[in-house]
Amino acid sequence: MSEPVGPSLPGWTPREPLRPQHLVGRTVTLRPLRVDDAPSLWSALGGPAAPPALFTYLKTDPPRDEDELRAVLQDALCAPASWAMAICRDDLVVGMASYLRTDTAAGSVEVGNILFAPPLQRTTAATEAMHLMAEHAFAAGYRRYEWKCDSLNAPSRAAAARLGFTLEGTFRNALVYKGRSRDTTWFSITDDEWPAVRDAHRRWLDEAVAGWPRTSLTELTAALRP
Repeated sequence: MSEPVGPSLPGWTPREPLRPQHLVGRTVTLRPLRVDDAPSLWSALGGPAAPPALFTYLKTDPPRDEDELRAVLQDALCAPASWAMAICRDDLVVGMASYLRTDTAAGSVEVGNILFAPPLQRTTAATEAMHLMAEHAFAAGYRRYEWKCDSLNAPSRAAAARLGFTLEGTFRNALVYKGRSRDTTWFSITDDEWPAVRDAHRRWLDEAVAGWPRTSLTELTAALRP
């Protein structure tokens, strides 16, 4: 064969679906999401005072009460090829995130549908939650870990870069949601990149748990990109 082709993968077999389980860190615990997590998450969001900006780039509008939040959680649990996780601190649910678009044949999975309540935002626990989900996927033999966001969602783009995802490009007019067009920006971490990214996460987390980190995670992961 004279045409260029990708590297062979001797012995490759489809991966098993990611199993629901507890992921336990030093500052946070993740477990399978339940509909009856609504009261705890509603409280963490601030109830009726929940910042509307938390839902700007999610497919759902801000819930007006606990029952509407319960419906949001139910939708997350029913999404195809996905698994929704509750993010917990001190036994309280302070956020959620999902494994999405699981492709066992290709060994690819996305992290998304991320909702961090104010008590979780910009904390060591938030970073550790994202680290634990990535670590679980790669430990299960997945080759590709994806992050996608509305191209106008600057905080999400910054978070992806900070966590060590590589920018891949933008799909124009990719979606219509809430009556508006969305360009979607794609990021990924591959299995060959993960060991270095994992070590950067662990260094930052070690320093964060011990006290204030000496080096920002953004700097640690930026040094890994070409």
